[in-house]
Amino acid sequence: MKLIAPLLLSLALAMPALAAPPTDEGAASALNERIAALDGQVFDAFNRCAEPGQLERHASFFAEGVEFYHDQGGVTWNRDDMLANTRRYVCGHFRRELVPGSLRVYPVKGFGAIAQGVHRFCQTGADRCEGAADFLIIWQRDGERWLITRVVSYGHRAL
Repeated sequence: MKLIAPLLLSLALAMPALAAPPTDEGAASALNERIAALDGQVFDAFNRCAEPGQLERHASFFAEGVEFYHDQGGVTWNRDDMLANTRRYVCGHFRRELVPGSLRVYPVKGFGAIAQGVHRFCQTGADRCEGAADFLIIWQRDGERWLITRVVSYGHRAL
């Protein structure tokens, strides 16, 4: 009995640390809205990158040292190489659409956020989309500015 009382006291003191942290639904909602808006902006420029100024607009969302991991295309280690690939393989060829309801946003304490979801790819000028993939985007917050530091695009598949 003498051992049980200290054990129960230790357990009682540890309970608050074991409990799930409280969530601030307002902050989570604001973060979701912000990242969803940024996703819309970055891919609006992506989808229009063949138009004057849009590739530069697209570039403005990415950190210079962005890492882009693509399961079929390999890895790029900086913004310039990533944009060269975008110019070569995307602009004027296809557009990206976020699958409605697939975007999930997770805060990264002291850094920014992780965006996860599914997107599909559609040929430019076509009404149907032929491919889809999963994605993970790491956003870093610097004051009021948000920059993409990592992108993982994987699980590419035909629709």
